[in-house]
Amino acid sequence: MKKSNIAVVSALTGLLAMGTTLATAPAVAADKEKCYGVSKAGKNDCATSNSSCAGTAKKDGQPDAFVAVPKGLCEKLVGGSLTPKS
Repeated sequence: MKKSNIAVVSALTGLLAMGTTLATAPAVAADKEKCYGVSKAGKNDCATSNSSCAGTAKKDGQPDAFVAVPKGLCEKLVGGSLTPKS
């Protein structure tokens, strides 16, 4: 196989792998749940009421910041809630 063909095949394989990964990995997978009030400062998974980016929680246990955890775990965690707190 020519070097140019190998490069094209490698690029396409990489794109296909990324597409499969992105399509099968939604923000919170089916076996996970959003757990509010338990993330460390700067370690939240997604938006809060005051920001739209992950990693923006200003303090530990911020009530409107969540992390994705396995289903059933959140309610076992101190301060954990399945709904955002005000």
